[in-house]
Amino acid sequence: ELREKHTNKIVMQKSAYLNTEYLGFFMEVTKEYPSSSLLIRKAINYGFDRKKMIAFLRNGIGIPAINGFVPKGLPSFNNQKGYDYNPKKARELIEQYKKETGNKNPKITLTTNSQYLDLCEFIQQEMSNLGLELKVEVIPPSMLRQGKSKGDLPLFRASWIADYPDAENYLSLFYSKFHTPNGSNYTHFSNEEFDKLYEQSIATINNNSRYKLYQKMDSIIIAHAPIVPLYYDEVTVFSRKNIKNFTINPINLLNLKRVKKAATDFTD
Repeated sequence: ELREKHTNKIVMQKSAYLNTEYLGFFMEVTKEYPSSSLLIRKAINYGFDRKKMIAFLRNGIGIPAINGFVPKGLPSFNNQKGYDYNPKKARELIEQYKKETGNKNPKITLTTNSQYLDLCEFIQQEMSNLGLELKVEVIPPSMLRQGKSKGDLPLFRASWIADYPDAENYLSLFYSKFHTPNGSNYTHFSNEEFDKLYEQSIATINNNSRYKLYQKMDSIIIAHAPIVPLYYDEVTVFSRKNIKNFTINPINLLNLKRVKKAATDFTD
């Protein structure tokens, strides 16, 4: 929040920004690798406190991603139930995995670049407390992009910023015909029902009908957990009080068409 001493001169605006930060699982790992199990993927989704992470590591900027992959700021967003913080459930899922597989010490490598090391170490510590070992590997951004494209990374940090304000922009990441290197499906998620809904949505003109299809697709992503949504981003801007009609938008485009400057910096 804006400090009181600045409130007579400065206006702070905060809005949803169409960017989802997430961890992605490569879904074509061998069956022996822990993240091939839905139990482990769900456990990581349940296993860390997104609100705490945002408060301490993001200075409170961001919205906990507990409603699927499609972020707030889009008309098709409907607050459907995703993964909230539930360490008890996460621990139970990890223990169930250990019992079913006989793997008493499951280990997963989480790859990131240095910019997001603090977030990944936070998740690493939270999961360690629940009985799952995450090894955090830091590599340069160029190597991270290459590793994601080649399918070399079992678990990786990523983000997706909308090119245009429609949920199709996000859900295309899970369409099976877009597997990397031919597209942006870095997880190599494949689901026949999802593909049918995606193709149907492309051919649907009516907005409300299309939004319902988007919500069904997002529910499939939540159920199969090929990703761990971290937070929906926010944009925060500051302007002097004598600047009028300055607004922000979810795709963070600067529109100065109606902006004008008043005579003074101060308002009563």
